[in-house]
This record gives sequence, structure tokens and C-alpha cells, in this order.
Amino acid sequence: MGLPVCVVDAFADKPFTGNPAGVVFLDGPRDDAWRQNVAAELNLSETAFVENEAGALRLRWFTPTVEVPLCGHATLAAAHALWETGRLPASCAARFETKSGALSARRDGDWIVLDLPALAVRPAKPPPGLLAALADTPLAFLENDGVYLLEMDSEETVRRADPNLAAWSALTRKGLILTAAARRASHDFVSRCFFPAEGIPEDPVTGSAHCALGPYWAERLNKPVLTAFQASRRGGFLLVRPKGGRVEVGGRAVTAWSGSLA
Repeated sequence: MGLPVCVVDAFADKPFTGNPAGVVFLDGPRDDAWRQNVAAELNLSETAFVENEAGALRLRWFTPTVEVPLCGHATLAAAHALWETGRLPASCAARFETKSGALSARRDGDWIVLDLPALAVRPAKPPPGLLAALADTPLAFLENDGVYLLEMDSEETVRRADPNLAAWSALTRKGLILTAAARRASHDFVSRCFFPAEGIPEDPVTGSAHCALGPYWAERLNKPVLTAFQASRRGGFLLVRPKGGRVEVGGRAVTAWSGSLA
């Protein structure tokens, strides 16, 4: 028997939308090189590796090229897969030990709500030449240790953006988040996310980005709970609720396929 593996479309209510994540259920320790090879073989933006160690669920995430410290959509996918396969009762929250500390997921109807750490952003000055990778000038330029977050003038600007990722990558290893207030009643703000240094030109729907976007827009719009839309080609809706140093990020999930890894 091989190791159970599935692909879950996260932040999606039907197949082939949202963000696909691989989920591999381990039967024991595996070294990092093996995990990286599996993630490269699956060739998704993230693959989650779930290991039950002395009753504790340990969770790690790999892109096709690197391990990352936090991934929202693959955490949601892992929780969905645990419940769907009966590895965890539907009435129980999924609690994970990760490199970003303790994370959890709970069911709320057909939604899954993640409890994630808030990620603060601060005003920053663009490094020389960086804005040349964009066709539009941002209203605000902010950063944290992992990303630059740029507020743009409109939802349309975010949707039509075509950043020069080769130029961007030549100047920084940080990811790029473009965001703007929404013009549609179905959501409060939009975003798009690019992580070329991690082997992800554009991420379809990025749960971890909303750990920064949620607090930012909650303050800007003076709303405690927000609906977000990530305007990638696949697209996906999220519910975001900042709670002090934490952020609840909600979404739905659909299993696209399941099988075994030889």
C-alpha cells in the first residue's frame, strides 16, 4: 500500500476553482529531501504533509521548490481531508503543530474556519527600481518580513495587473500582494498574490496573505468581519475576522482527486 494522497481545491465550492493543495498522510518520519521531491512531483503551489506523532498532528508545507513557514489554503485542505476520510471526527477541531506555532481549523456549516497568526505590515519605501516592475503606482506601499503589500487605486487595477516578475525577482525575494477596495457588493476588498522566489508566479487563493490583508482592511474600512475575493484566474472567496493577534480565515473546500503515493 502506498501513502494516501489527495488534492483538495481550497477556498472553493466547486471543483477546478480556488487553490489546489496536495495533502499527504505520512505513516512515519520522512526526510526533507523526500518531501520536497513529492511536492515537486505534484507541482502544486503547496503540498501539506500531515504526520500523527504521539497523538499530535504535525503539519508542514512545501512548494515545488522550498518549504514555507505558513500556508493557509493547504491547512484548510488538510483539515478538510482529515474530516472527509474519517481520520478526525467531524465534530472535532483539527489542531496542528507547525513552524508557525499552533494552528487550528473548525467546521462552521459547509465552511472551514482557520485560526491563524495575524501578520502586521508597516509603511515602507520601495527599493530602487522595484516599482518599474509594475505599470501602476500604488496608493500605499507596505511590507513585512515576507511580502510587499501594495494598495492600488481600484479593483480594476488589481484585476488587470501584469507585473514583470522577472524584474521583481531580480530585486527582491519578497512576495507581492496587490489589493484594493472592492467595487462590487459581493466582497469588501480584492487581492492578487505573486511569489516568484518560491516558485509560484501567481498563487490562486492565498490564506496566509489574508493574515495581513484582514487587519489592514478591517482598520481601513472599520469593519470587524470582511468578505474578500482573490481575483486570480481560478478565484476564490474568503471570510476574514481579525481577533487581536490572530485572524480567522474562512473558506470552503472540495476534493478533486484522491489516491496513493507509491
